[in-house]
Amino acid sequence: MAVELLIIPCLADNYAYVVHEAATDTTTVIDVPEAPPVLKALNERGWKANLILLTHHHADHIDGVQALSAATGAKIVGAKADAHRLPKLDQEVSPGEKLAIGMEHVEVLPADGHTVGHIAYYFPEGGLLFSGDSLMSWGCGRLFEGSAQQMYDTLSRFSELPDETLVCSGHEYTEANGRFALSIEPENPNLIDRMENVRAIRAQARPTVPVELGLEKATNPFLRGDDPKLRAALGLPESATPVEVFTEARARKDRF
Repeated sequence: MAVELLIIPCLADNYAYVVHEAATDTTTVIDVPEAPPVLKALNERGWKANLILLTHHHADHIDGVQALSAATGAKIVGAKADAHRLPKLDQEVSPGEKLAIGMEHVEVLPADGHTVGHIAYYFPEGGLLFSGDSLMSWGCGRLFEGSAQQMYDTLSRFSELPDETLVCSGHEYTEANGRFALSIEPENPNLIDRMENVRAIRAQARPTVPVELGLEKATNPFLRGDDPKLRAALGLPESATPVEVFTEARARKDRF
């Protein structure tokens, strides 16, 4: 099914996303750090937002929600578990539910770790994963509320999706995340090649997202807990479990 994806830079380094399904003229916005750039993009194309999907409660993902909803009439959808700290929701959802959006049946996935109550949205027909601040391009979100085990479980679930899935994360952090990955494995050719590509993209002031999940699985240290090369690079014993590898990598990233 053909959908058009817009990546809209907001604030200093945030992204909002718009998915437009031409066949049904359905327009969905995922997270709204600020309303004006999103409204501008919609107006330029003659689209009217029908739904706003929220991943989590942090201000840099929701501050523009009410203004966008007021301007367009879009209904606001978010996690039932997070409803007490989100803008007023028109529809509360829980992990495991599916949303009928146009011709899509969007899956609501649990994404605890960065926050508790964080959710993600998977569009199986469009091959799109809106991961908010859980799985990031070449990284993962900081553990503000959840545990390392929760984030590891979240990323493990995402890893089961098709490799061609496009990961749409909430920030332009790819180059910084890549510098961290290379600090652990400076001679890894996959990381070196990816960094060259990322720097070329950023030199043109283009977004580095979305990114294919298969590339994340090959290069993102937070998805490689079972890789013996990464485990050795972190100085962990052979007995270290994948979640222990993840925990060590996340602790190092916090200090990086």
